[in-house]
Amino acid sequence: MTISNEQFRAAMSRFASGVTVITTRDANGAAHGITVSAFCSLSAEPPLILACIHKDTGSHYAFLERQAFVVHILAEHQRHVSEQFALPTDDKFDGIPPLDSSDGLPVIEGSLVTLECEMVNTYDGGDHTILIGKIVYSEVLDDKPLLYFHGDYRKIAP
Repeated sequence: MTISNEQFRAAMSRFASGVTVITTRDANGAAHGITVSAFCSLSAEPPLILACIHKDTGSHYAFLERQAFVVHILAEHQRHVSEQFALPTDDKFDGIPPLDSSDGLPVIEGSLVTLECEMVNTYDGGDHTILIGKIVYSEVLDDKPLLYFHGDYRKIAP
């Protein structure tokens, strides 16, 4: 038995999650980024994360080229960042100037969590590529997360 794309999307929209933006630079130094909902921790020893990016996204090649990326777990006040990086625009960083990590990767300031990662491996995941990253640097701020549930952004009630 198979389910339709609509049934799949309806089921997955009921999974509440944090919101992440993943950034990198291509071989020419151009900054790239994309909003990613498929993200999770994978291993504590070594510290690994897993993220999935759609193969048709314009930035897909840059993540494979650079073999390093930054995961930004967004804070409640960063809804505009999530929305902007989800759009198919040429300059995702318009109005959101990135800082540079020690390795020259673009970092979005004010994120709840910033995880700088080296690519460990990639895997085919249907219409997505599964990225496995080893965390080499992290920064955690004291703030509330941006949440996504049933097709809309949510907040943690006080």
